[in-house]
Amino acid sequence: MADAANVGRVLYGYFRSSAAYRVRIALNLKGLAYRQAPVSLVKAEQRSADFLALNPQGLVPALQDGDVLLTQSLAICEYLDEAYPDTVQLLPADPAQRAHIRAVAQAIACDIHPVNNLRILNYLKTELGQDEVARNSWYRHWVQEGFAALEQQLAASAGQYCFGDSITLADVCLLPQVFNAQRFNVDMAPYPRLAAIADALAAVPEFADAHPSRQPDAN
Repeated sequence: MADAANVGRVLYGYFRSSAAYRVRIALNLKGLAYRQAPVSLVKAEQRSADFLALNPQGLVPALQDGDVLLTQSLAICEYLDEAYPDTVQLLPADPAQRAHIRAVAQAIACDIHPVNNLRILNYLKTELGQDEVARNSWYRHWVQEGFAALEQQLAASAGQYCFGDSITLADVCLLPQVFNAQRFNVDMAPYPRLAAIADALAAVPEFADAHPSRQPDAN
């Protein structure tokens, strides 16, 4: 994480949240200082009155950037790209290339992740009475379906990263989702391209510093 002396930029998140993980990566890549304000999802702090005043959805992350309060990880990442154009750019200038990168990022953030996040898994448990085996099977099914499509989709564009050898918004989304998948024992062998990209990204300092194990609320 960049020097946190600038407390005017605050990231509200949870160390294992894939969405918050994305924003940590983006902030690190841009070299933007920020302070973390942990919101424990397991303690339901996202449903507290104080946090709901920040984000009525009761979801992390939320980013306070001076007078600007933002929610939704992809919107935050694109805001950072546009508000700080003199830093590393996560989206290129070419419209078609931007659209291809957004498609991969949204496939992860809008199609794979939402049906597998904590509130969905908790609903399966508490409201539908599904045991851990069933919940994990649900999780792996949707991740495997999404990863199979991404493995094929990236065949035309992948280099060291999702799109050649430059880090983009697609990479910012991919590594957190792979981390999440590995927590639930998803076999990455059928997705060698995704696994190789994730390994390359994990070695990038800005990605490594954003890893859940390195966050202040990890212990």
